[in-house]
Amino acid sequence: MSKIRVYKVAESLGMPTKEVVDLLKELGVEVKNHMSNIDEELVELLQEEVEYQKKKEEEARKKQEKTLSFKSLPTLREMAKIFNEEPEELILELADLNMIFSPKDFLPPLVVERLARARGWYVKWEKDIKELTMETLNTEVYPRPPVVTILGHVDHGKTTLLDAIRSSQVAESEFGGITQKIGAYQVEINGRKITFVDTPGHEAFTAMRARGAQVTDIAVLVVAADDGVMPQTVEAIQHAQAANVPIIVAINKIDKVGANPERVKQQLSEYGLIPEEWGGETIFVNISALQKKGISDLLDLILLQADLLGLQARHTGYATGVVIESRLDRGKGPVATVIVQEGILKVGDYFVAGSSWGRVKSLFNDLGKAVSEAYPSAPVEVVGFSELPLAGTKLMVTGEERVAHLIAERRKDRAKEKLLKESQPYSMSLEEILAPEEGKTRELNLILKADFQGSLEALEKTITSLEGEEVKINILYKGVGNVTETDIMLASASQGIVIGFNVKLLSEAAKIAKREGVEVRLYRVIYEVIDDIEKAIKGLIEPRKVEEIIGRAEVRAIFKIPRVGLVAGSYVTQGKIERGALVRVWRGEEVVKEGVKIASLRRFKEDVKEVTQGYECGIGLENFENLQEGDILEAYVIKEEK
Repeated sequence: MSKIRVYKVAESLGMPTKEVVDLLKELGVEVKNHMSNIDEELVELLQEEVEYQKKKEEEARKKQEKTLSFKSLPTLREMAKIFNEEPEELILELADLNMIFSPKDFLPPLVVERLARARGWYVKWEKDIKELTMETLNTEVYPRPPVVTILGHVDHGKTTLLDAIRSSQVAESEFGGITQKIGAYQVEINGRKITFVDTPGHEAFTAMRARGAQVTDIAVLVVAADDGVMPQTVEAIQHAQAANVPIIVAINKIDKVGANPERVKQQLSEYGLIPEEWGGETIFVNISALQKKGISDLLDLILLQADLLGLQARHTGYATGVVIESRLDRGKGPVATVIVQEGILKVGDYFVAGSSWGRVKSLFNDLGKAVSEAYPSAPVEVVGFSELPLAGTKLMVTGEERVAHLIAERRKDRAKEKLLKESQPYSMSLEEILAPEEGKTRELNLILKADFQGSLEALEKTITSLEGEEVKINILYKGVGNVTETDIMLASASQGIVIGFNVKLLSEAAKIAKREGVEVRLYRVIYEVIDDIEKAIKGLIEPRKVEEIIGRAEVRAIFKIPRVGLVAGSYVTQGKIERGALVRVWRGEEVVKEGVKIASLRRFKEDVKEVTQGYECGIGLENFENLQEGDILEAYVIKEEK
């Protein structure tokens, strides 16, 4: 084994002899001086160690060069300058993480560190700035009211329970006897507030119910004492458990014959809801929403549970919230029901919600009263959106208008790109499903319109769940509002059909639909949508009954005639009115009655079979007298289409 003197090794490494001697001693090799001999293997070890040390020094040098030192919190604009980037780039980067900042805003320590780390920088805080800032943030939180979601099976009394609490009559106004949109309401109990979210119980509204569970602190599961646990009851439990919120069980209808609360407890225990008296952790309370029994006990338990949760929210900084529902209002434009989560939402605030943005023009509480601001947990109707936001979208206040617009446009562009990537060619109408070619998948193209965003979401979920191996359902477009000419032209171009839920077919759109041969189907109750499409897919519609609007008339006077009853003095504004036809009564944007038969039709003193556009007439409706001046009578007939 050959050996080499230390000074020769030093020359080859480009190091002073003394440093080589010291390094050898660190490695445990005893050498006397530069003339000492060492083995060749040891020389290789020295070379590796020297390279490692150089690498460490280089990394330390680079690290020192890319260290950011702050004596105070920097603004977003200052950070952009450090990184030699435009402020807009940082704004969009943070917005993708659901963090909203304007150029002049001071950035929290963790945000600064995240931005720096992504660019290879290290952050050093001086004078304990980071710790002091975090302490300040933690002291700016205050107690907030609980947000309670009412969950349960259809017709188990959820809305009636809420009516009992609010002393209102919401249930009586619902189409088909079921709640078909989400409502959020705040009540005050003994000086303390509780926010309630009422969610529909029908299985078609699973997505709406899930969204409610996501914003809630406490779930009240309503179970009818006579029915017991039903499929939607189980779904509600799953949603609440997935959201990790405590469940209070309200056993309703205990006043009914056949009520069996103990059976309900036994059934629910199979799903992990064990009553406290059985050694579990779930609170059960017996109530009768209709008779308002047990309501105060339920409210006390909700407030007790809220105290145990220690609910808090900050009041400083930009406000955030969740869109519960959205709709188009003729006078206000796009409006949305929002539950505030953090901060104080104020009139004048600029905001972004998904691809929608705007400025808060006005705020209305759940009683319809205009307010100037809304605190955490408060439900408010927000006016000022550029377009309808999607239900379930997070609303975030921005400091500047351009920031809100910038983020919304970025999100809109990304949505368009995604849509283009996913777009497919379309074909076929609903009736063609009745005789599909064997072994070939047919495609049904649909345009969906609904009165509320939540209803639209439920409608889409319901319809798409019905597709099978032989039929593929494509949703070409979905939106909130009445069926327009644009909807009809899109359906015509794609050989699709239009399905409307709780909306009208505008007169011009109706003309184009007839000219283009576009099929438009309007529904008032979701069950009808489900049944119609299921029957179509299974080939059971033969012949199919279709609605044909034949005319409209405006009620201009109301007369009560002895032995005849109420007669509406009307003017035919469109088409014709026929005796024996059915009528849909519109009062503004709301349908107050559906399917009323025209029992009598008169011109002056003569009975007539029909009255055409531009003429006055007297219209008598069968078993319906709740008419007002200004009502619109939409006449239609039901025909069988083979």
